Amino acid sequence: MEKFVRPFAALRPSREYASAVIAPPYDVVNELEARAQVRGRPYSFLRISRPEVEFPSGTNPYTDTVYAKAAENLQKLKNLGVLVRDPKPAYYVYQIQTDDHQQTGIAFTASIQAYDTHRIRRHELTTPVKESDRIRNIETLNAQTGPVLSVYRASEKINQLLNTKKSEEPLFQDIAQHDATHTVWRVDDPGTLTAISHTINAMDTIYIADGHHRSAAASKVSARRHSKNQQEQKNASYNYFLTVAFPHNELKILDYNRVVKDLNGYSPEEILKKLSVCFDVDTSDDPVKPNAPTTYGMYLSGNWYQLKIHNNLKTNHPSASLDIALLQKHLIEPILGIDDPRTNPRISFVGGIKGQEELKNLVDSGKWAIAFALYPTSMDQLMAVADANELMPPKSTWFHPKLADGLLSHILD
Repeated sequence: MEKFVRPFAALRPSREYASAVIAPPYDVVNELEARAQVRGRPYSFLRISRPEVEFPSGTNPYTDTVYAKAAENLQKLKNLGVLVRDPKPAYYVYQIQTDDHQQTGIAFTASIQAYDTHRIRRHELTTPVKESDRIRNIETLNAQTGPVLSVYRASEKINQLLNTKKSEEPLFQDIAQHDATHTVWRVDDPGTLTAISHTINAMDTIYIADGHHRSAAASKVSARRHSKNQQEQKNASYNYFLTVAFPHNELKILDYNRVVKDLNGYSPEEILKKLSVCFDVDTSDDPVKPNAPTTYGMYLSGNWYQLKIHNNLKTNHPSASLDIALLQKHLIEPILGIDDPRTNPRISFVGGIKGQEELKNLVDSGKWAIAFALYPTSMDQLMAVADANELMPPKSTWFHPKLADGLLSHILD
């Protein structure tokens, strides 16, 4: 059986330091937020994932000196015993719980070959700058420190194996961003290791949910090291990347909304008239949070509107049927003149965790002219796009809660 996934010996916080180390993912906080979070926290993992916080504000985060600081900080935490290396390979049960949600996954390292051959499926493009940043981060640290969030089709056998472990004492349990509690258990007994390996390796595929730049960077690092070590066995640690996989029916996807800087030369009245060609438009006294697919909230000139796309414009095509794809095709591009939301500075993206009030505030500030609230993409839609080997529009999914950084790292021995 191909080694699709395998256990690994994690670098992790010792129990007494887990709360001092835990940090949000590097890419969900900006520089100001990162600086605020490390204040008074010398062991915060943001000092490794966002090492520019150690330098004066405005420092270029992509310089050799900044990357070297990350390696220095990682080594310091190891020397102090804040981070410790497990003595043998293991799987790790990873549970995240909020007031109204719980999801239980499993941390392992996944085959780069499976990623390169689309057995581990992705649904987004990456940007060169972000990918290069993660490559340099991995190579400087000689470790993958930010786990990729992935998904597998729910398996009762895996659930049983993980739930059995959850009755035991965890390695640690700590509260991270947005009051999410992260709990980790180690699985290293031979029988359970074998059962988990057999079950996951027999799966047809897993899907990357969040972490496309991390996984793409791991693939590039693997290719580089192969070129230097032609005789290296394919089981070398750099041929695997760190991921935490959850069953598809437990992950929670929030809406990922849009704001646009201007109305492309139109007046608000002209925008409303143009919208009527493809949408039913109704005013609303309350903020509009869509409660069904192909409906949208719009905030314009101090007013909320509910939009519903005409039935004849809907499609069953995996990527074209997405709510954001329909909005892009029938409104954002033809009316607001934004043909490529990946590169056009006139559009920005707002995670649904911030709510409708954030959309209103952005437009009312005068810095943005119009906002759109979307219905969340479903996990079935994500998997259908990946299975069709297609790509989703940028910023189509906002997963909540998110994994934490610093709890589990994969050392490239």
